[in-house]
Amino acid sequence: MTSSSNANVLDQGLLGEEEEDTLSGKFLTFRLGREDFGLEIRYVTEIVGLQKITELPDMPGYVKGVINLRGAVIPVIDVRVRFRLEPREYDERTCIVVAQLQNRAMGLVVDQVNEVTEIPAGQIEPPPRAGSASGGGFIQGLGKIGEDVKILLDTEKLLSDQELDLVSSLAAD
Repeated sequence: MTSSSNANVLDQGLLGEEEEDTLSGKFLTFRLGREDFGLEIRYVTEIVGLQKITELPDMPGYVKGVINLRGAVIPVIDVRVRFRLEPREYDERTCIVVAQLQNRAMGLVVDQVNEVTEIPAGQIEPPPRAGSASGGGFIQGLGKIGEDVKILLDTEKLLSDQELDLVSSLAAD
């Protein structure tokens, strides 16, 4: 699949079973601080530039608010804050990755999107155990690409069921 085909899949957000199979092992990589992370591309529907986020009161700090994306209200979380990293000002490279978390659209604010890359299963190490007690259960594994390591995220575990229900309720109102 060419990169322009990947862009079309991202733009349309449509994945049939055959297309999903061809996307197996492909990850959208992005940067948070000095580290590179990856999300399975099959969960990503599109990437949009940073836009006006409507802040909502009485939400956890990582919930930035909601955006209006072509008439759909999408909750937005700041992945950097969710991972307890140092906050930073948004800039021209900051963008929102719209992904499906347990079949619900969610905007994920990241510092910078890098590329779509293929990481064969044999190049993925299991996640470290140390982080799981402190909420690090969202790490699917560590992808090795040459000398680099990408932290691969489990989209199904980025938010607990309770957190997901809270954030998803923002789109229902």
